[in-house]
Amino acid sequence: MSGLEKNSQGRKVIWSGQGMATSDGAGVRLTRIIGQRDLPDLDPFLLLDEFSSDDPKAYIAGFPDHPHRGFETVTYMLAGRMRHRDNKGHEGLLRPGSVQWMTAGRGIVHSEMPEQEEGLLRGFQLWINLPAREKLRPPRYQEFAPERIPSADVGVGASAKILAGHIGGAHGLIEAGATQPFYFDLVFRDAAAAEIPLPEDHSGFVYVYEGDLGIGEVAPYRLARGDLGVLSSGASVRLAAGAAGARALLVGGKPIGEPIVRYGPFVMNTREEVCEAMADFQAGRF
Repeated sequence: MSGLEKNSQGRKVIWSGQGMATSDGAGVRLTRIIGQRDLPDLDPFLLLDEFSSDDPKAYIAGFPDHPHRGFETVTYMLAGRMRHRDNKGHEGLLRPGSVQWMTAGRGIVHSEMPEQEEGLLRGFQLWINLPAREKLRPPRYQEFAPERIPSADVGVGASAKILAGHIGGAHGLIEAGATQPFYFDLVFRDAAAAEIPLPEDHSGFVYVYEGDLGIGEVAPYRLARGDLGVLSSGASVRLAAGAAGARALLVGGKPIGEPIVRYGPFVMNTREEVCEAMADFQAGRF
């Protein structure tokens, strides 16, 4: 899904839907929100998964060693812990509120293994495409503990954790120049509202993971728990929570506008490049 509807009066919802239940890794159950049949992509975004379980048997096998090439992954933890290791010697532990922004670039082989913490595991993983000129760049990581992630008040009773991008003078720590993303975790108390400025021509979406939200200024479009709303273009978006409040992700990025050829964990521009990625992985060149 690439084109954005122009909207001079602030952003509104132009498509909405829910994710599909699926499994990945060693059988971990999750909800695939972007990357499923009804929303295969939203340039520059390739995938959004939500994982949530209070049953360790459902997730403890985790995501054993697997490769990536040609894009970035963003893992944001709400509850539980996830240990990351890769074939370059990098290791890290994500705890509640932490974020890891991994640029796979030319290739990485890594594992993501949950570590039980009071039985609960909850979080999100987002895949962001890279333009052709950066698909073979060296891999890198940006990892930040929760106490380092800045936040901002966006209205009376409404706040945002800023993983990437900025709201006013509060800037996220993530550096991701190619797609200039914003990634906000929004918290609304009962019936709180906010008007959030955004880069006008970035793709954008709202995913509600608690409560419900009205999107837009005139005849707001209501998103319930588990709904994703794709946004039109516009310089801002107005959000208003229902009586019980809400939590939601507000995410966007600069569209790349290039062909996408994907095969599992390889996302390139041509079929030949995907075949080359497979050959490099099988030959141990990652």
